[in-house]
Amino acid sequence: MASRPSTVFGIERSLTGKSWLWRGGNMDISQGFGSPGGLEDDIVTQLLLSRGVDRSDLDRHRNPSLRAFLPDPSEFQDMDVAAARLADAVQKREAITVYGDYDVDGATSAALLILLLRRLGIEARYYIPDRLLEGYGPSGEALVRLGKEGSDLVVTVDCGAMAHEALAMAKDAGLDVVVVDHHKCSPELPRTVALVNPNRLDESDLAASHGNLAAVGVAFLLAIATVRTLRARGYFQERPEPDLFALLDLVALGTVADVASLHGLNRALVAQGLKVMARREHIGMSALIDASRLSRAPTCSDLGFALGPRINAGGRVGESTLGVRLLTTTDPHEAEQIAAQLSHLNDERRAIEQAVQEAAEEQLARQDNRSVLVLAGAGWHPGVIGIVAGRIKEKTGKPALVIALEADEAGNGKGSGRSIAGVDLGAAIIAAREAGLLVAGGGHAMACGLTIAPDKLDALSDWLDERLAGDVARASASQSIRLDLALSPGGLTPDLVETLDGAGPYGMGWPGPRVAVGPVRVFKADVVGKDHVRLIVGGQDGGRFKAMAFRAAETDMGQALLHGSEGRRLWLAGRTKIDDWGPRPQAELHIEDAAFAD
Repeated sequence: MASRPSTVFGIERSLTGKSWLWRGGNMDISQGFGSPGGLEDDIVTQLLLSRGVDRSDLDRHRNPSLRAFLPDPSEFQDMDVAAARLADAVQKREAITVYGDYDVDGATSAALLILLLRRLGIEARYYIPDRLLEGYGPSGEALVRLGKEGSDLVVTVDCGAMAHEALAMAKDAGLDVVVVDHHKCSPELPRTVALVNPNRLDESDLAASHGNLAAVGVAFLLAIATVRTLRARGYFQERPEPDLFALLDLVALGTVADVASLHGLNRALVAQGLKVMARREHIGMSALIDASRLSRAPTCSDLGFALGPRINAGGRVGESTLGVRLLTTTDPHEAEQIAAQLSHLNDERRAIEQAVQEAAEEQLARQDNRSVLVLAGAGWHPGVIGIVAGRIKEKTGKPALVIALEADEAGNGKGSGRSIAGVDLGAAIIAAREAGLLVAGGGHAMACGLTIAPDKLDALSDWLDERLAGDVARASASQSIRLDLALSPGGLTPDLVETLDGAGPYGMGWPGPRVAVGPVRVFKADVVGKDHVRLIVGGQDGGRFKAMAFRAAETDMGQALLHGSEGRRLWLAGRTKIDDWGPRPQAELHIEDAAFAD
């Protein structure tokens, strides 16, 4: 069945209300290639081209290596200053404390620098603030206390770019602080020894092009610069240089878990980091993989959905230092214990998250006319509000802020937001803070965090609606699902999944291939878990496969899959996966959309 020029299979409105469009060129192989004379390029080439790779640059992107993508760290503002200060501390045997955030990016960034310093002969301390008691970012009181306790140098990772007051307190107390961050900066920078951040407003074009780095990626560049500085000073004449490539498993985990865009350097860091992770030489990472019940080498998806959430659980509902402790321990028994504890906390987090999500969804009906959803409740756990905001955003197609009221001693609310493509929520939150609507706030285009006084909630809702309504309307009007490949049911095979994986790793900004399969009839459908739809489907070509539509049972699409098709044939769209639970691997489809074929 040939597709119309503008849509795939002529689908203008699917069961989720979207049109189906090709991401790149027509890749309909359901009945032979869609273009006259066949497909000009192989599937992997087409996938790379459709993700913005220039034809002249294909070779570099087929097997992304650090050699091909790594910039000179000295291109970044303050990088050489930061590296020189760290090198001084190493050579003088100063007391160093790494001050990290409590999420995965913060934990991996802190662990990377701690392991680097350990291999340079320095046993650094770490300080991870408590999410509930101290909140995000460095506090002046904590920094001053670290100085009084003997720290000569503090390196903040994944935080500090906007901590003007706290860093001024540290400066006045005589404490040297180096900031390693990736969050948005204001024109006026805080008072520090150095602030390394590709999102500084005074960065060069080359450095700013790496603004999608997670903090752990910036920390890795600092590690390279520090080792290079020490090498130039002759530090390694009597000791071996540390193997920086061995730290790439941390970079991969932090980058994927922080939902950083996997373009360019990030893609190379993750691709090489997955290779390091597969060797299982890192005691803590190996224990984390075992606790996640993975019997194979982790994939990019595993980092985001299995390993990352376990590290995050410590900061969300448990003890904020657990992630760093796991990733820096040298004791296999301790690693096993911490990994098991994190798995337990992750289960607890899921239950808490479900309760908060149900309470937040009860407020949705009252916000139908809002372009930006602002949901707030007392007793909501601040550790899960970001996850719930993401769920609400996915369900409604609108930017969502979820706020836990009375979350600090002053009675303020702590909020987290998630946005949709085309709506810069982080910039809006920074502007709201500058307008006096927030106690604190910041973030980036797709995510933000904030602190707000309860009496400002309505004003914030109105302000965000007025500022972002146009952006949300434009983004919503163009709702579509982009497809890479169309195939018959019999074409969904393990070999095809392996071929599609050849253009990975996939993640934010480098989307995994989405395929359309059909037409199919539903042979069996039921609900598993709370609201996941499980299917067995097949086509006239004899091909049969399993499919899953997660969190879909109560949606219009889910109901159609379960009950509403009445024998009608369907097109299914989603991501291919390998089901390796049985005696032999089989391909399955994780459904994201569906449309009637007749």
